[in-house]
Amino acid sequence: MFGSNRGVWPAWLIMFVLSLLLGWLPIIGPAAAGWIGGLQAGTVGAALVAAVVPAVIVTALVWLLGIVFDVAFVAALVGIGLFMVLVIGALPLFVGAYIGGAMAESRARRAVR
Repeated sequence: MFGSNRGVWPAWLIMFVLSLLLGWLPIIGPAAAGWIGGLQAGTVGAALVAAVVPAVIVTALVWLLGIVFDVAFVAALVGIGLFMVLVIGALPLFVGAYIGGAMAESRARRAVR
């Protein structure tokens, strides 16, 4: 479906862009983005890693801003809290990524037989 361009990098980019585009659909939008990104990732593990990468990037940016403005401790606390909110809020994305990754693994196993 997506050719041989599989892995975490293209999957998290697809999930991020589709989450932004489909964000107006409360649960279905992130789930669809996760499903498509999971298919792109190729495995369940890669899909789940790709789903958490945007949350890690946002958390790191918040922490770096705190370092720049010399409030590292507060930035660390806010970054950890923000990470938890992003991960819990992206639960449909994780479910979709898991389903998409499982489907991609199943397709790969059937292609080998």
